[in-house]
Amino acid sequence: MRKVFKILLIIPVLCLIAIPVYLARTANTRICKGISVDLRDSSDYHFVTKRQILNLVYESTGKIIGQPLKKISITKIEARLKELRELKKAEIFFSIDGILHVYADQRDPVMRVIPDNGGDFFIDEDGVVVRKRNLYTPRLHIVEGNINISSAMLNGVSVLDTSIKNSILKDIYYLVNYINKDDFWSAQIDQIYVDHNDEIDLIPRVGNQYVHLGTTENLEGKLRNLAAFYDKVLPKVGWNKYSMINLEFKDQIVCKKRDNQK
Repeated sequence: MRKVFKILLIIPVLCLIAIPVYLARTANTRICKGISVDLRDSSDYHFVTKRQILNLVYESTGKIIGQPLKKISITKIEARLKELRELKKAEIFFSIDGILHVYADQRDPVMRVIPDNGGDFFIDEDGVVVRKRNLYTPRLHIVEGNINISSAMLNGVSVLDTSIKNSILKDIYYLVNYINKDDFWSAQIDQIYVDHNDEIDLIPRVGNQYVHLGTTENLEGKLRNLAAFYDKVLPKVGWNKYSMINLEFKDQIVCKKRDNQK
């Protein structure tokens, strides 16, 4: 009985040893039978298509299908795909049946940035800047004005990184995320503008005025005051009475009347 028990224990161990050895030997003779691309969120953002990824794979290593696996450099293909800033992750592997699998995870943008000095960019949930390359534009908050996109940002350094100094984009990032987490403000605020003093204006979807936020200091309190102003004051005086609503002063709102208003 003990011998039978020992044999039953030894068999799985031998299998664990034999299978890797077998796969290692057969890897030298197996050929690539196809390519499978798994692109996450391609239908949501269209930043990268499966066709683009396939083209990059072929550019990296030339002919693949029908080639021995040992001649195909997974490392080289991964390095080429990771050059695409639109991809958050790119992984390559062969399955036992000889299929080259490409898994790519696209970035999730949280805002679109259009600086006064030119360019058109997205910033994702990790604070990474991505150039806008195609005509497709997801529905996002638009940030315009006096914004500098540095070479470090274009090389993949997040706007949240401690090495990025004196950038209003870090404040804007936290502002947009605060807005996006609140259903009311997400629906109410359409655009964000940065002036030459690095102060922030909010452009609402409702009403014909802009809201001068100033800085993001005491952001929650400023927006709480603005919500009360929307709820109690504007319905009485009219949504078009003021051209500007100023929130930069602590615990008060200062409004500028339109020229034709009394």
